[in-house]
Amino acid sequence: MDIEKIIENLKKRGFEAVFAATKADAVEKALSFIPEGSSVSWGGSVSIEESGLLARIKAGNYIKIDRDEAKSPEERFEIMRKALTADTFLTSFNAVSEDGVLFNIDGNGNRVAAITFGPKSVVALVGINKIVPAESDLETRALKIAAPLNAKRLKLSDEKDICAVFEKVRICKNKGRIKIILVGENLGY
Repeated sequence: MDIEKIIENLKKRGFEAVFAATKADAVEKALSFIPEGSSVSWGGSVSIEESGLLARIKAGNYIKIDRDEAKSPEERFEIMRKALTADTFLTSFNAVSEDGVLFNIDGNGNRVAAITFGPKSVVALVGINKIVPAESDLETRALKIAAPLNAKRLKLSDEKDICAVFEKVRICKNKGRIKIILVGENLGY
């Protein structure tokens, strides 16, 4: 696997893409993309939790749009909608092909909606474990690895409950809006 080539392929598709050797380096790079005082939200992402990025955001000088602070399902839904207006949305991807195509499965659609439209900037931390050789391998990795592990984490009886919305992102028309930080360590599912 040639990380430099993957970064180059992501850039050709309009993504801002960088490599960080460690999770700690990835967090620092991500924070450099997020101005203090700006609004930040996130979808369900083990990668941003495992890396420590979410903890840094929560402890930092940011306006947090946090669905986990909701007091009811209705309020949670409204907060998820408000996340679409954030300055920055934090996420990851279930799979990235060596030619620079991104793939996600989402249970509600809020994460894929924020990636494709809404927030001014999207910052994604992607562990090296999520890289697949070809575009044809994206969905298989997401369905066979990420979906079952996420279903278990969320205590869902069936992994199909997490597979409501599929998203393949082949190009970023608003160049640089989606920032991909490839991490040289395993991160998330």
